[in-house]
Amino acid sequence: MNEKELTQEESLRLITDMIGQAKRNFAKGGSFYFLLWGWVVMLANLGHYIIATYELHDQPYLVWLITIPAAIISAFYGIMKDKKARVKSHLDRVYGLVWIAMFVSVLVILMNMPGIYNAINPIILAFAASGTFISGTMLRFKPLIFGGIALWITSIVAFNLPMNDQYLAGAIGIFAGYLIPGFLLKKAENA
Repeated sequence: MNEKELTQEESLRLITDMIGQAKRNFAKGGSFYFLLWGWVVMLANLGHYIIATYELHDQPYLVWLITIPAAIISAFYGIMKDKKARVKSHLDRVYGLVWIAMFVSVLVILMNMPGIYNAINPIILAFAASGTFISGTMLRFKPLIFGGIALWITSIVAFNLPMNDQYLAGAIGIFAGYLIPGFLLKKAENA
């Protein structure tokens, strides 16, 4: 097989196209995750807060079961998105690994919940802040960077609140850190 050598201009264009495609791969559709998880976690936080505050049920934490179908939907969406991607770059893999690392960290926290029960929400908010901040930095999308900062601030505030009020703070933090940037990212994707 006779391979054609690329000119300097063709090489530069190929590299530029590949970088652009990689950015589009993880930018396009990234809002889906922030919006899905933003709505699910905000509603779970609000549900937990309302159920516990008004003593509507003796197990308010059961509201968090809504995260199970969200995890399945999220995983299915990710698999389908990967199959459709024309180019899978190192940057795409790192972006995915950041969120896998956050997910595993949250699972470790949840498995050890009895020892940290009163601080579970602030700790998870801190992990969500890290993932959001890193995602915003990788996408060069300031609303996600600010969303990460908002989640860190919410985490700090939540550490200093009674446990039930942490859920209300969590709902507000997720709204500011996931939903607002998620809607702005969706708008940018559609532009």
